[in-house]
Amino acid sequence: MAAISREEVAHLARLSRLAVTDAELDQFAGQLDVILQAVARVGEVVAADIPPTSHSVPLTNVLRADEVRPGLARDEALAGAPDAYEDRFRVPRILDEEA
Repeated sequence: MAAISREEVAHLARLSRLAVTDAELDQFAGQLDVILQAVARVGEVVAADIPPTSHSVPLTNVLRADEVRPGLARDEALAGAPDAYEDRFRVPRILDEEA
């Protein structure tokens, strides 16, 4: 693979609207070349017989099965309420309602 040139780095800098000096062009060209070589090496490792995955291990849900269980009776639930009215919890009004 050919090394990235100073002109290509300058072009990328213009596209990115970055002001870079001549010294930075040389520095960035070397750094980008190292990055591109590393990406190319990773691409070489990819094998056709390995399917792409989103996770390294299989994902499984750890949920219990839904089971019907008895809940509190109405009187038991209302026993701890500070105020109950007609078998319901009574709470302070927080919104004004128009009739």
